[in-house]
Amino acid sequence: MTNHTIDAKGKKLGRIASEAAKLLMGKNRTDFARNVVPVVAITITNVSLLDITEKKKDGKVYAKYSGYPGGFRTENLGEVIAKKGAPEALRKVIYGMLPKNKLRSRMIKNLKLKNSE
Repeated sequence: MTNHTIDAKGKKLGRIASEAAKLLMGKNRTDFARNVVPVVAITITNVSLLDITEKKKDGKVYAKYSGYPGGFRTENLGEVIAKKGAPEALRKVIYGMLPKNKLRSRMIKNLKLKNSE
């Protein structure tokens, strides 16, 4: 099992997310295969100290639809951070960068996020 630790203090949200997504997919390994979930453990520390601009907090919108009439809901990044915290916002960003197939939910389980204390 390969362990990776990323310190997010003062870094941009997308830079950290793309680096973590690459590691979760195993693209840094010599035995990379798209149909295999690599055995890795990625820990991101100091998530609450990420550098997220106000423009990004207001402009990035997440949408979901329940399937029922009137069931379309949206929330922006600022609302996600206020409601569930910075780790959940980072998890959403990384989840969106992973491949949209059956392995995505298994890959995201290898991610651990730690807030600064």
